[in-house]
Amino acid sequence: MIVEYLTGHGYAVAQAENGAAMRAAIATQVPDAVMLDVNLGGEDGLSLARWLREHHDVGIIMVTAAGDVVDRVVGLEVGADDYVAKPFDPRELLARLKSVLRRTQSRSASGAPTVKQATDRKVSVGRHVLDLAGHRLLAEDGQEVSLTSMEFDLLRVFTEHPNQVLSRDQLLNHTRNRDWEPFDRSIDIRIARLRKKVERDPDHPQLIKTIRGAGYMYVPGAG
Repeated sequence: MIVEYLTGHGYAVAQAENGAAMRAAIATQVPDAVMLDVNLGGEDGLSLARWLREHHDVGIIMVTAAGDVVDRVVGLEVGADDYVAKPFDPRELLARLKSVLRRTQSRSASGAPTVKQATDRKVSVGRHVLDLAGHRLLAEDGQEVSLTSMEFDLLRVFTEHPNQVLSRDQLLNHTRNRDWEPFDRSIDIRIARLRKKVERDPDHPQLIKTIRGAGYMYVPGAG
């Protein structure tokens, strides 16, 4: 049903029964997005999501059981871009897919506004450099740091609003991720992952500070 529905809306869809079949299909052609069932037989969807995030720059949508917050939390922690809970309306899946694709495809776009319209469009984030045009984060040694599309969007928004307290709702609006109702911890989980990548000490963050009862604040030059 889902395959027919997405195909009917102009998407080319391929199915894989397990992890081995998925890897074989991706070896032939890397898709723009992958939808993974957490309870996939054999290698579970969470393990596959982790593998995908380590090896490919694709959008990842996790399919979880209704009300299973733990799977949603773990899914986001391993790098999923979004989730959908069973049973779901195909229209909801389509909306989430479009949202994920907008963010992943913006990696090659050049029109996102920045604080400084520098020619190279690069912003220092602590010891790292955020390449806005290239849609990537570079470490001190020039190596690329893997980011999900949502993590990149959050970092971009923080650099556009330095020293400003941003609520969770504002962050969702600024990242164009307001087409769905996230559960309370979705932003917190993504920021926790982001801190592990940009902070010297993620347990005592200096760049992305938590403002109790208000949201988060990016402090440039710290860290």
